[in-house]
Amino acid sequence: MTGPTSQSRKPVILTVDDDPAVSRAVARDLRRHYGDDHRIVRAESGPDALETLSELKLRGDTVAVLVADYRMPQMSGIQFLEEAMDLYPRARRVLLTAYADTHAAIDAINVVDLDHYLLKPWDPPEEKLYPVIDALLEAWRADGDRVIPHTKIIGHPWNARSSQVREFLARNGLYYTWIRADEPEGRRLLEAADQDGLTLPVLITEQGETLVAPADTEIADQLGLTTTPSKDFYDLIVVGGGPAGLAAAVYGASEGLKTVLIERTATGGQAGQSSRIENYLGFPDGVSGGQLADRARRQAEKFGAELITARKAVALEVNGSARTIRFEDGASIDAHAVILATGVSYRQLPAIGCEKLTGAGVYYGASTSIATDCGGEEVYVVGGANSAGQAAVNLSKYAKSVTLVVRGPSLEASMSYYLIQQVEAIDNIKVRTCTVVKEVCGDGHLERLVLEDQRTGATEEVACARMFIFIGAEPRTEWLDGVVARDDYGFVLAGPDLRNVCGWTLDRPPHHLETSVPGVFVAGDVRAESAKRVAAAVGDGSMAVMLVHRYLAEA
Repeated sequence: MTGPTSQSRKPVILTVDDDPAVSRAVARDLRRHYGDDHRIVRAESGPDALETLSELKLRGDTVAVLVADYRMPQMSGIQFLEEAMDLYPRARRVLLTAYADTHAAIDAINVVDLDHYLLKPWDPPEEKLYPVIDALLEAWRADGDRVIPHTKIIGHPWNARSSQVREFLARNGLYYTWIRADEPEGRRLLEAADQDGLTLPVLITEQGETLVAPADTEIADQLGLTTTPSKDFYDLIVVGGGPAGLAAAVYGASEGLKTVLIERTATGGQAGQSSRIENYLGFPDGVSGGQLADRARRQAEKFGAELITARKAVALEVNGSARTIRFEDGASIDAHAVILATGVSYRQLPAIGCEKLTGAGVYYGASTSIATDCGGEEVYVVGGANSAGQAAVNLSKYAKSVTLVVRGPSLEASMSYYLIQQVEAIDNIKVRTCTVVKEVCGDGHLERLVLEDQRTGATEEVACARMFIFIGAEPRTEWLDGVVARDDYGFVLAGPDLRNVCGWTLDRPPHHLETSVPGVFVAGDVRAESAKRVAAAVGDGSMAVMLVHRYLAEA
């Protein structure tokens, strides 16, 4: 390990490369640019680097960035970064790779949740190295290397509320330790908290507060999420925190509008639950939905947008020139303009017994917190679109087998070509086309499925530990009844689609994304005839802000 002891309080940037010349070169370039504020440490093998990290951990030092060569004897860069995550999970991870190894590096990204890979050589560093490290250091400083809160959840895998609480914490970036109530540690903690374990989950905060089967708002308040708007009146209210809503918040706040975003669960929407989005412009290595949501959330907050979590909008009202959003508890906020970006929810599976076992082996979407519990299990994914394919690829890393159940005759009509290729290349993924789930069976938790072949009508009972459902979208627009015009399926009509709809009151035609209520706009999947893609939702969100400016200028 190199570097003077006097610098031990500075955040560390650690590099590891088995080629001494490359190792010295990267350390030299990093020291030249970052040496004043960071300690540059280098190692020439994976084991040596892990030993160095262990020493740093014992001394209480923080590590901001890890830079590892892909090809090393004894231990590859991927293997090193995977083990280093246990010591410094919040450090940003960079892989150095030759051009010939690019595809291998991309294939391994999911293993270590890689932040970036750099091609060798990186000359000139001012163009190819420093901008990458600058961005990673900025992200690390925003997140910090703070001690992970010791929030504990004592629950059971087949308890529906336990699953919901884990998902809420994971999607909001709140760290926790999961402990089963039927194991010795769980029983000990329940006894210490004076709980009998009949009502689960029990959440114990870092301060020792005990919450029994808490609501999302209670968790959010206890763990420091913002749940209450700071003002009564804003320029712009954005309802919904998916890609469209986050884009609207970023553009609204960056252009000087007093902007607040209201999200009922967690920012990211359905896209936030995706294990890997690989066809989003500007991310050639792919990006997880959680990462994309986290970056967008931090970007919106940087520009001054308020992000309110665990608050559900239940009514939209028109009060003169003000547009009012009312919450479940009766409170409300007003604004000059509103952007509806509430997204869609997965359609409920009509199989017999499905509702009873939801949360107990049956899940809508596939959060990472549940996916990692599938080790050695036989799991089924219902659906044939991209979200189902992404879930199947991610689950295949943990489960014994993954079966895609697809109603249509093939995946080509609904899934992107690149994703079909990935699915076909993974040995433990099987695809059953022209098939539906007729019945969901189990005693307290999912154990079996009854599948029906749509071509022959024949049924088959199969063993199944968990089922993840992705079968189309339903808009969350019941709360807009009688206020905003919608189509027969509940999607919000806007712009040209309002031509044959009564209720427009102004002499001018509605703007492109403007609803039947002047000053209320719609963006993303909840809009009628929208393209159900992340990029399209982001485009809607940014365009809606432009149209808000146009509306405000006319007012």
